Amino acid sequence: MEHTWRWFGPADPITLADVRQTGATGVVTALHEIPNGEVWPVEAIAARRREVEAAGLTWSVVESIPVHEDVKQGGPRAAEATAAWAQTVRNLAECGLDVVCWNFMPVLDWTRTDLAHRMPDGGWALRFDEDAYAAFDLFVLRRPGAEAERTPEEVARARAHLDGLDAEGVRRLERTVLAGLPGSEEHWDLDGFRAALGAYDGIGPDELRGHLRTFLEAVVPVAQTVGVRLAVHPDDPPRPLFGLPRVVSTVDDAAWLLDAVPLPANGLTLCVGSYGSRPDNDVPAMARRFARRIWFAHLRDVTIEADGRSFHEAVHVGGGSDMVAVVSALVAEERRRAAEGGPRLPMRPDHGHRLLDDQRRTTNPGYSLIGRLKGLAELRGLELAVQHLLP
Repeated sequence: MEHTWRWFGPADPITLADVRQTGATGVVTALHEIPNGEVWPVEAIAARRREVEAAGLTWSVVESIPVHEDVKQGGPRAAEATAAWAQTVRNLAECGLDVVCWNFMPVLDWTRTDLAHRMPDGGWALRFDEDAYAAFDLFVLRRPGAEAERTPEEVARARAHLDGLDAEGVRRLERTVLAGLPGSEEHWDLDGFRAALGAYDGIGPDELRGHLRTFLEAVVPVAQTVGVRLAVHPDDPPRPLFGLPRVVSTVDDAAWLLDAVPLPANGLTLCVGSYGSRPDNDVPAMARRFARRIWFAHLRDVTIEADGRSFHEAVHVGGGSDMVAVVSALVAEERRRAAEGGPRLPMRPDHGHRLLDDQRRTTNPGYSLIGRLKGLAELRGLELAVQHLLP
């Protein structure tokens, strides 16, 4: 597989020179400075590609072109924003870029409640704690209807969690949920977040799925024509949050999406950690079932905690999913593609622990240098063993 590395552009504390030393050969990045719903100019795309190539690397995957909220809501700018997204795909193709990772999560991108959960070895991991999330939803955000979605026992646990926080702990929880994690394109305060949630009143999973189908029908044929492969990223966490529907969370969701527009350009990002955050998702089985439509892989993993809904980022080859089986399925698929003259399958480590010197310097949450370097090394070793052992 092609080994890649997420880079957030010139402001990323991890430089391209650092990336070159990790052993990765490809870069996964985007033009984060361009507002949602606007076309990425060819000149800006080409300049970013030149910057990456000047460092001796390849811009392998675009992650991501944000989907405007009006597209997800079926709002007044939906058609305009969809057309801009499709034109960006054309412009990327003109610049030689052919894989786009994207997502369809309403309002919030990936969400955590703790950015520095202490692990037994002293490293810091990202964590989603169900009681912390409920405490924020019920008692900080005070979302209407939030209590009706929970049992009395769940409300009591949330209250106990909140009562255990001091004022700074509450502020930190609010910042963690709302401030936006790396790759997120929107950043909220409480009032803005309440307004954003209110814009989805009356939009349930069926309506959101309908808007997704409309979007796919518009952009996938464009991607197919210009030779770009679209790789949708699953919801993270893969379930409804704050009363918002989510429709890319399960094996059935993935099958529906691929069938909605059954062109090869319409494919998946296999994020092991995101799909693996649900106990009912068998990620190795998904890797085998959807192998021919997987265009990108995030080889991170999580450990689901005792309540079945909380989880924390695990080491890359030591979480709840069978990473050996996943990598075996992807290696077998890449061999099939190679025999047919098809494209390589890029993968990257993701959400590394903060280890050693990374705990004393500024890094983006989940995107430390040493933790991802360790993860990439583990994954490279695993892939090498699989390559030797597969017949």
